[in-house]
Amino acid sequence: MKILVTGGAGFAGSHIVDTLIAAGHEVVVVDNLFTGSKANLNPQAKFYEMDINDPALHDLIEREGIEAISHQAAQIKVPLSIKDPGLDAEINIMGTIHVLEAARKFGLKIVFAASAAEYGTPEYLPLDEQHPLNPMSFYGLSKKVNEDYIRMYGELYGVNYTILRYANIYGPRQGRFGEGGVVSIFLEQMIKGQPVNIEGDGGATRDYIYIGDVAQANLIALTSEKKLTVNISTATRVSVSELYVTMKELTGYPLEATHGPARVGDIYHSTMSNQLAAAELGWKPETSLRDGLAKTIAWGRTVYGDAK
Repeated sequence: MKILVTGGAGFAGSHIVDTLIAAGHEVVVVDNLFTGSKANLNPQAKFYEMDINDPALHDLIEREGIEAISHQAAQIKVPLSIKDPGLDAEINIMGTIHVLEAARKFGLKIVFAASAAEYGTPEYLPLDEQHPLNPMSFYGLSKKVNEDYIRMYGELYGVNYTILRYANIYGPRQGRFGEGGVVSIFLEQMIKGQPVNIEGDGGATRDYIYIGDVAQANLIALTSEKKLTVNISTATRVSVSELYVTMKELTGYPLEATHGPARVGDIYHSTMSNQLAAAELGWKPETSLRDGLAKTIAWGRTVYGDAK
């Protein structure tokens, strides 16, 4: 299959590209390099430096004979979405509509990168797909709105789709932004021997999922004929303190963390059920937190050096 990956030079997108190519698919990448990097690109992928709102996108899709779309391109910085909601909407909502129009025009399956940020403050845990969506930022709101557009494109135009709501992704190539950014922040600080500060008491929990497992979910979803919305998660709560202790051990970091005030508005506990993804897609996470962190740290040493 020939697959278009939007945002394929970014953190998540580039890993999805690698997984698709390893599975024998042809891949075309569209990325405007706003946050992506050419260094992340798989050399076997065909790359176009292009914004997803570019009118030429549809011509490219037709010319390349694209058969399915993995839509990963997005503005992922929550603070930026609050500072400039118009920009966030232009990229995340209007960009997605432009991609959906291509899916409609050419009869393509679309897999969409949704987010745990859509849920907001949990009413119960673990969060399942029936939990109310009450996002707390324009970023989360844009993902929720996109889901509604995608489902309506499915209902009105017959567009086939799978919506994957990602938990807190981490892994090689990740920057400081995004929902698993604390791993990247700790990683750089520990490898460089810099002080590590934990915001709050360290008890806040998240559902951290390794990027390789997320990429595998995308591979499976691209060949599914079902119109689905599923969580992609580990269904496991990990505290910031647990994360710190594990990374400290794996890196050999010699210092103790300091504690500062918690960020205003942060959710304290969060984890997501993955039962529906297992039942409908036959997907489950394969990478333990320790193994995923070890792989991430090995990559980090190649980027930041080693203070030891």
